Amino acid sequence: MKIRDVMTSDVETCHPDTDLATVVRMMWDRDCGFIPVIDATGLLRGVVTDRDICIASATRRVLPEYMSAHQAMTHPVHACVPDDEVADALRAMKQYKVRRMPVIDSNGAVKGVISMNDIVLASQQGLGPDAKDIVATLAAICVHRTLTPEAPPAPGKPAVV
Repeated sequence: MKIRDVMTSDVETCHPDTDLATVVRMMWDRDCGFIPVIDATGLLRGVVTDRDICIASATRRVLPEYMSAHQAMTHPVHACVPDDEVADALRAMKQYKVRRMPVIDSNGAVKGVISMNDIVLASQQGLGPDAKDIVATLAAICVHRTLTPEAPPAPGKPAVV
């Protein structure tokens, strides 16, 4: 099965200078947690997730309306094309530990998004991959990172906040 068969093609995008409060509103209006960031020519430059916004706001202690998508976006981005197989998208999601990937054309313009939701719903209808492949992908995505404590600042140097 091809990605074009299950992807969401009606997606909202934003620009690097879009403020995060606007991005949050887009997510709310679209019932999603992922917005591709495109440049002035329409090419993919990054993605912003609801988690990116929460972490950026909390760690910088700045309200979302005062931060841009560029300040919180993930880049570079792992993407796929509509002709890729859904099984290949699952492998990439598993490898990169992501639940969603932008779908782009050969020039880098956003054509849609493929998400675990899309894949699960296709599988439920008998169209998508086997449930065990979906569960294996989710299990790999859900493994917690091992965090290493940061080294304390050198004597006389302030800690970076």
